[in-house]
Order: sequence, then C-alpha cells, then structure tokens
Amino acid sequence: MSRYRLYPTPAQQPALLEHCGHARYMWNLALEQWSMWTRDKGATPGFAEQCRQLTKARAAFGWLRAGSHTVQQQALRDFDQAIKNFYAGTHRRPTWRRAGVHEGFRIVGSQASRIVKLNRKWAKVNVPKVGWVRFRLTCPIPAAKSYRITRDRVGRWHLAFAVVPESIPAPGTGELVGVDRGVTVSAALSTGELLACPGLSDREQVRLKRLQRRLARCRRGSNRRHAVQAALAKLLARGADRRKDWVEKTSTDLARRFDLIRVEDLRIAQMTKRPEPKPNPERPGSYLPNRRRAKAALNRGILANGWGQLVGRLEHKAAGRVERIKPAYTSQTCSVCGHRAPENRKSQAVFRCVACGHQANADVNAAMNIAAGQAVSARRETPPRVSPKREPQLATSA
Repeated sequence: MSRYRLYPTPAQQPALLEHCGHARYMWNLALEQWSMWTRDKGATPGFAEQCRQLTKARAAFGWLRAGSHTVQQQALRDFDQAIKNFYAGTHRRPTWRRAGVHEGFRIVGSQASRIVKLNRKWAKVNVPKVGWVRFRLTCPIPAAKSYRITRDRVGRWHLAFAVVPESIPAPGTGELVGVDRGVTVSAALSTGELLACPGLSDREQVRLKRLQRRLARCRRGSNRRHAVQAALAKLLARGADRRKDWVEKTSTDLARRFDLIRVEDLRIAQMTKRPEPKPNPERPGSYLPNRRRAKAALNRGILANGWGQLVGRLEHKAAGRVERIKPAYTSQTCSVCGHRAPENRKSQAVFRCVACGHQANADVNAAMNIAAGQAVSARRETPPRVSPKREPQLATSA
C-alpha cells in the first residue's frame, strides 16, 4: 500500500472529519444490525438492502444528506467485506469504531483517478465535497482504483492507495536464515546478528510516565486533560514511527539477502492476553494474585518489539519464501548436538549445553534451531532427565 502525508487546510479539516464521522456512523449501524441477529429472526440486511436503507435515510435526515453518498456507501461495502473475511476465517470479528481512534474513509470509482501532480514534490487529490487537497509525493503514484484517507491520534492526515506492492525477488544464493524474536533482543538471526527495535529514549520514557500520572489526575472532559492526551499521543506516535521504520528496513534487508526465511509460528494475540482472575476460595468476592502487572510488562515488551509487524511485512515482501516453524523447545535445544533440557539455558542471554558443553548466545542458538526447521523435531529424542549423581554412570555404560 502506497501511503502519503496529506496536508489539508484549516478550512478543509472539518469537512474531512465530517466524512470520517459519517463513515464511522454507517459502520457502527451496520455492525449493530448484524450483532442483533438471533435464530428466531430472519437474515440480517445485506449490502444491497443497506444501500436502499441509506437512500431512505438520506432523504429523511439533512445532516446525513449533507455528507458524501460515496463515503457512506463505501463504509457499508467495507463492512460487508469485513463480514466475509470473518466467516472465511482470515480476519477477526468486526468491532465498533470510536471517535478519535478510527478516523478514516474510502473513495472508489471515478474520483480515485482525479489526481493532479503539481511538481516533483507535491500533488493534489480531489475529495468529494471537500475539494483539492495537497499531499507530499514520496514515491510514484500507483494506478489504483481507490484510496483511503485516515487521521491518526496525533492529528496527522494520510492518503493511501489500495494496491498490492510487488514482492522483492530472491537473491538466488540459496541461503536461509532463522529469526528468533524476543523482548530483550528484538530479532536474533542464525548468522549471529542481534537486531534491536528502537523505541523511546530514557528521557522520553521519563516524560511518558510523567504524562501518564498527570493524565490520571486530570478531570474528565477538562481542557487540561485534552492537552495532556494530545502530548501523550504525540509521544507514543514517535515510538510507533520508529518501530515501523525499523520493521520496514529490517524486512527489506532480510528479503534481499536470503532465499528462505524461517520464523517461529507464534500466536501473538493469545500471548498478549490479560491473565484471568483467580477467585480466592477462602474469601468469597476476593481474588488471588495472578501476576497481572508482570504480565502487562511482558505484553508491552512484545508489542513494542513489533513481532507481528515484522513477520507480516516479511510475508508481503518475500512472498512464498517465509516458513513458520513450531517454536516448542527451540530455546532449550542445543544447535550442535541436539540435546534438549531446561538446564541448557540458565539465563536470558547465555546458552550452555550440559551434554556437549557448547556455549553461545541463547537467542542466536534458538535462531539456529529455527533455521534447521523440521530437523529440530527429527533429531534423536533426548533421554529422560536423571539425577546428577546417575548421569556419569549412564554416560560410562553407554
């Protein structure tokens, strides 16, 4: 997807926000119709029926008629496609869209071709009932039939064209690499490279905590709370931009260097879930400690290192050259002799095999096991663990 920074004038921003509000309203209304279905009722309205309902609603309500029919109709089409993707099992269940979080709309048809290049750095696009809006040219404009305009929490507007980018061709060297993702080390390669995803600096972390504490003391709905929320969103967006830039550069570099890329098949959504509360049987109404804060810190570390973004971009850029490997025991298995035991990894950074004495960085050792792929499970089974006193006797008898 080709994405550009959009620069609307102060007079155009309210009109763009009105389009975002109409698109969000139509999406939530369609979601409400779909969610209210029960077995004793008939089928929920489809896209064609919802378009007929939209025509009647525009005739009855002036505020809806003042908006763009194209924007409102495309919101219904997007929801229809989201439902199809959900039933196909490729996407999650559609959720509600909130103001300030989900700000955007899509334009298709003849409007998508109304783009004029002004010079080498600037171009403009014609948005329905808004007019010509300028955007910065950072790459060639693709031949797309639709585009989407979005606004992030910081207030930045972006223009994105719906086009599938071409994948990066394989180098043809026959080399493969294993990628182990972690919290301390963002990505460790089987070649020995340790990659770190940049985040907020120490000073920015201190400012983040200060803003969060100030936000907790602000009264809801006050002007000061809005100002603190804007400063907090700006700081978090800075870290998200750095993470996205690192993901793009790292995925491009791996796709250009290696013919085959193997990663762990991790279920990040399940890994970052909140721990369930544990009721206290001795005191009804109270709960036992479930290490909620420690789990929250781990979840932040996983999301801050861009685990899912990195693999997603690798599958886009190196299409057909990314393999997902089962992550079981990759961090406990020796990449030299294949011995598997929890004692092999005594710390986060150091791996030392208790059988052959091989010592290496723990993340690099796991990446080498991932690069081996199915060979990890094809090695000989590790014998059952015995007490340290019996280990020498078994070794001499063997």
